[in-house]
Amino acid sequence: MRRLFAASGSGNEIQADLRRQATSIVCLGTTGMGVLLVCTTEALRWPWQVHLLALSLILLSGLAWLALQHARVAAAWLLVVGCMATDLLSLFLVPSSAALYVLALPAGIATLLIGVGGGLVAGAMASAIVVAAADYFVASQSQAAVPALMVIWGTTGLLSILSYLSGETAESLWTSYSRVQQLLEEARDQRLELKEAQEDLVHANAELARLSERLSLMYHMAEEARQAKEEFVANVSHELRTPLNMIIGFSEMISEAPHTYGTEIPPALLADVDIILRNSRHLASLVDDVLDLSQVEAGKMALSREWTSLPEIVDEALVAVRPLLEAKDLALDLDMLEGIPPLLCDRTRIRQVLLNLVSNAARFTDQGGVQVQVRVQKEGSNVVVSVADSGPGIAPEHQEHIFAPFHQVDNSIRRRFGGTGLGLCISKRFVEMHDGRMWLESEVGRGSTFHFSLPTQTSPPAGDSALRWLSAYHQENPRTRPSKAPRPKLLPRVVILEPGNVLQRLLGRYLEEVEVVSVRDFAQAVAELNRSPAQALIINDPAVQQTGPGLIHQAAGLPYGTPAIACWVPGEEEAAARLGVVRYLLKPVSREALWEALAALGDGIETVLLVDDEPEVLQLFSRMLTSSGRAYRVLRAPNGQWALDLLRERKPDVVLLDLVMPGMDGYAVLQEKRQDMRIQGIPVVAVSAVDPVRESIIGDSITLMR
Repeated sequence: MRRLFAASGSGNEIQADLRRQATSIVCLGTTGMGVLLVCTTEALRWPWQVHLLALSLILLSGLAWLALQHARVAAAWLLVVGCMATDLLSLFLVPSSAALYVLALPAGIATLLIGVGGGLVAGAMASAIVVAAADYFVASQSQAAVPALMVIWGTTGLLSILSYLSGETAESLWTSYSRVQQLLEEARDQRLELKEAQEDLVHANAELARLSERLSLMYHMAEEARQAKEEFVANVSHELRTPLNMIIGFSEMISEAPHTYGTEIPPALLADVDIILRNSRHLASLVDDVLDLSQVEAGKMALSREWTSLPEIVDEALVAVRPLLEAKDLALDLDMLEGIPPLLCDRTRIRQVLLNLVSNAARFTDQGGVQVQVRVQKEGSNVVVSVADSGPGIAPEHQEHIFAPFHQVDNSIRRRFGGTGLGLCISKRFVEMHDGRMWLESEVGRGSTFHFSLPTQTSPPAGDSALRWLSAYHQENPRTRPSKAPRPKLLPRVVILEPGNVLQRLLGRYLEEVEVVSVRDFAQAVAELNRSPAQALIINDPAVQQTGPGLIHQAAGLPYGTPAIACWVPGEEEAAARLGVVRYLLKPVSREALWEALAALGDGIETVLLVDDEPEVLQLFSRMLTSSGRAYRVLRAPNGQWALDLLRERKPDVVLLDLVMPGMDGYAVLQEKRQDMRIQGIPVVAVSAVDPVRESIIGDSITLMR
């Protein structure tokens, strides 16, 4: 059957192939009938005429087989006509009514091998033979004609029905086969597409693996770059603070203690030294700004948010920058409507943003002036501050990079107007830390306008404030005249409990206009809070977890409503304890700090060993010790090994040790000193430009008590 479907092109062709196979089977059957008839004749000793009929059948089968090789229909008709002729011959040779029934065989063969039409023709021919034979050959047995006709047409009808059903079946099978063939072709196409897609996926997977490997490499490179950046930020303080220490130290010595040099210094030189000292301190402040920028980028910069008045911040900024505008004869216009809502922001940072924008506008404007505008958006969700100037403007190709760090349009601007290109970058970061945004509008020849927006928030509920003591049913008697008493300016006040001054120094730098009071123990803190209320008590304690229950018990003695916050911020004391030294001094070191460190060791300090790889530092510290009024004997060592030799030979009373030196650094000196019993008891004061406060701090607890 599979071969038939493979070789055929339609249902009719399939039926034709089936009839061809049936014709060959009928030929074989006819041959078998002839052979069977010969054998039966010999066995039963029938007349010789029967042998003639058997040979006719065998000969007919052979001729039909040969004709089948060339024309199937001709072979079929040959079988039909041959069978009828043989049957007629049997009527002449062996007259019998049984021969009439045999005529149904060629009619059935015609229906099976040729079709319904062929069957009808063969049936008609057989019927004609039956009628003729009944009239002429076997008239005495004419009653056999009717049954013979019935057999002929019954066989023809049944085989016609079978032929019709087989045709329909073949057509249905062909339709099903065609559909299956189509589905098979589609499945083959889909399999091919699937294989191609699989190959593409394998290729894409290989590319993805390469990209993943490259991404991993780039990630490691970025991580190394980040670590290098952090290392640069950590080392830049040493590289910048060390020369600044020299400049500020010598400038302070010349300006504040000129008698140290033994000769009278001309006033003009002292004035120049004051200029050097002032600019050096400004440069030190710039170093702190660079470190602040690095902390902002690392996400370590914290904001001190408070409810404040934006008009007050604007007024303070304009007052600070007004002399610069007046010096250049520039106009300053402020356009600010009434009803600006209070903002929850870091007052210092927003004032710094305004100062940067207005001072930049003043520096880059030669004629005209600067206009500051403050508006509340229509929906009331943001306050927009705009600073416009009448300067040269910024070209479009430079506007997208204007907020990048250290970016300026060209080098001539740096030479003419100065600056480092950090102001706009830091300002934008500060605004974004307040969930705001900053943008620029500029046109060459028509000036520039910098805008920044800050979100407005609803004021916090009164909560546990002093309003809880006021009755909602009390009738207020309004004042009939304005108060003549001056309004006091109350600064926020915090009390810091710590053994050193780490938090005091940090809060003093980052929280301007905040009164910071430092105490050394809890009793002093309670006394200070009872004397004057404060917003909070901050406890800098390295053992927050261990002392937490005790702190909670002690916090019961605090004034009502005063929160106590226990945390840990390491400072010079912790760094000194970690290194095993008596004091940790951060460059630039002032004379007072150096004197205080030596005075804390007692009156028995006579010989001081200075260890530093910079000759200028050795000279500076020697000058500072000489200016103290005490007769110190000063020993100098330019490297670590030299320092160890002097320690073993001269046994100084104290060592001023620089930690960062080429070769054997201060850490190695301390390690070897601890292992030598002869010199391990000599006190050491570490001097370094690495600020321990700026190191990363990861804590697992912070305690808040109320």
